[in-house]
Amino acid sequence: MTRSTTQTHRIALLAFPGVRAFDVSVITEVWGVDRTDRGVPAFDLRRVAADPAPVAMRGGLAVTPDRTLAWLPRAELIVVPGLDDHVTPAPEPVLEALRRAHARGATIAALCGGAFTLAQAGLLDGRRALTHWNLIDLLRERHPAVRVEPDALFVEDGNLWTSAGTAAGIDLCLHLVRTVHGAEAAASIARSMVTAPFRAGTQAQFIEQPAAPADPDADALAAVREYALGHLDEPLTVPALAARAGMSPRSFARHFVAATGTTPVRWLLDQRLAAAQRLLERTGLAMPEVARRAGFGSEVTMRQHFAARLATSPRAYRTSFAGEGAGVDVGVGSGGGRGGA
Repeated sequence: MTRSTTQTHRIALLAFPGVRAFDVSVITEVWGVDRTDRGVPAFDLRRVAADPAPVAMRGGLAVTPDRTLAWLPRAELIVVPGLDDHVTPAPEPVLEALRRAHARGATIAALCGGAFTLAQAGLLDGRRALTHWNLIDLLRERHPAVRVEPDALFVEDGNLWTSAGTAAGIDLCLHLVRTVHGAEAAASIARSMVTAPFRAGTQAQFIEQPAAPADPDADALAAVREYALGHLDEPLTVPALAARAGMSPRSFARHFVAATGTTPVRWLLDQRLAAAQRLLERTGLAMPEVARRAGFGSEVTMRQHFAARLATSPRAYRTSFAGEGAGVDVGVGSGGGRGGA
């Protein structure tokens, strides 16, 4: 998607019989609520269907379209909700409209079982995709040409996004906002939804849960993560964090992955990237100072991680997303110390 912070972003919620009410609600909550008074850009969300008739969903609910498929060529982003039935094909006019949209370069995102719809349209042949962990085998069986990812929250291949189940659909929607409008806009939406503002797509979708209601290890890990978020500008090594949790490094890493779905090193990198994005959007700090406060240690290291993970540079990111508050000194971490690995 083309990054834009000024023009209204046109989004299509694609509705047809069998779509899940939860996913329709998520799409509507992210892009269908006016939050311009909180600095969030204006969105133009349209409910698009083959005809104007209400689309029935489970539980006696329905979504009423306000546009037909003829509006779809205007959409910059098309979001396909998950499905109640993953075997019955979507209507052919819907599948053909998706093919045309992809051919013209529109970004298409499918939540949860919505990957089956993209696969039915033939868009995922030879591409990486995922769905809810409980549907992975079915997706592989029904669509063997799809390169099904075994475990992640969301993935992108050729402007086609797919996500894991339920909450991962929220993660993908917020990520798409972050990609086009910046981290601050996504964080503002997440705050109003009372959900996590950032979970990386590479995080495992199935996370082990502690068996006991009170788990000292889980409490220790939560305390360590909170400490790390307040000290991102200091050296934070896995052995040091493990010692703070009262564990060996190996045990700490194992418990960390079980609790969060990602490794301590990758989690730290994700948080430092998010901190750097906030600083670039909200302050006019020089690049070396942004790198120091976010814990990268040097501008070169920060630039390398931006290129690898965000496919952009810190300077280009600031040019795209710097807000009116840029120039304000916003602290990250404890405010002292040198950046660590």
